[in-house]
Amino acid sequence: MTNPAPDPTGQAAESQHSNAERILGTIGVANRAAGATESRSASRMWWDADADDYQAEHGPFLGDAEFVWCPERLREREARLLGDVEGSHVLEVGCGAASCSRWLAARGARPVGLDISGGMLGHALAGNERSGIHVPVVQASADMLPFASDSFDIACSAFGGVPFVADSGAVMREVARTLRPGGLWVFAVTHPIRWVFPDDPGPDGLTAVGSYFDRSPYVEINGTGRATYVEHHRTLGDYITQLDDAGFRLRGLVEPEWPDDLTETWGQWSPLRGRTLPGTAIFRCELVA
Repeated sequence: MTNPAPDPTGQAAESQHSNAERILGTIGVANRAAGATESRSASRMWWDADADDYQAEHGPFLGDAEFVWCPERLREREARLLGDVEGSHVLEVGCGAASCSRWLAARGARPVGLDISGGMLGHALAGNERSGIHVPVVQASADMLPFASDSFDIACSAFGGVPFVADSGAVMREVARTLRPGGLWVFAVTHPIRWVFPDDPGPDGLTAVGSYFDRSPYVEINGTGRATYVEHHRTLGDYITQLDDAGFRLRGLVEPEWPDDLTETWGQWSPLRGRTLPGTAIFRCELVA
């Protein structure tokens, strides 16, 4: 799961990632485009710098061998969006500390975790040791998968990879290439409607201030103008078109509701906003044979 989603006003809420911002020299937000190379570089730098703080803050919520789809606490053992995984070769895109992959391995799957950040993969290896469940991990970008065609039965992503590349259509094509015909691709992203609202878990986060149709990325920069964090916005229609173009058939779109007993705030996610606005969109897709 990711850094809190961007504030479309360009006025960041009080940062929960001040250490990473200090390390990277982040000074503010730039209203400009960010291409593929710059987006990859920014993601690698950001997650390397933020990995320790992210795991310290969110590790207990995510667990060492648990599959949590989103801040709304939807778990795969309840949702079963991937179905029966026993014996399946599974690619986790943007695996972070690979807790989802370890959960899958414990149920008989053969997962591989992929992430662009060496810092996050260091936590994945540490999680392997703590849990005794050892899953292989690979460092690469979601839009440039280093795997042969027809390698996997299932691909999944819980807030990893997809929003951070300049061309998410390339991710869909790469996942389609590496899946076998009939394979599943299930991925969770910040719900696109959230880009209309400020990055604020309180009442101010319920007032629309931007355009849903503005695809401008959220770009944080350092003193030289170099991007230190990049996240890209797509509409629901954009995602569905990209999936269709890559050969996927959409089998379901899940918008998890906020549980009544969940009182934690995670970045822009909170009980207040969760009762009013969807925070997560989960796409369940099948590669057409």
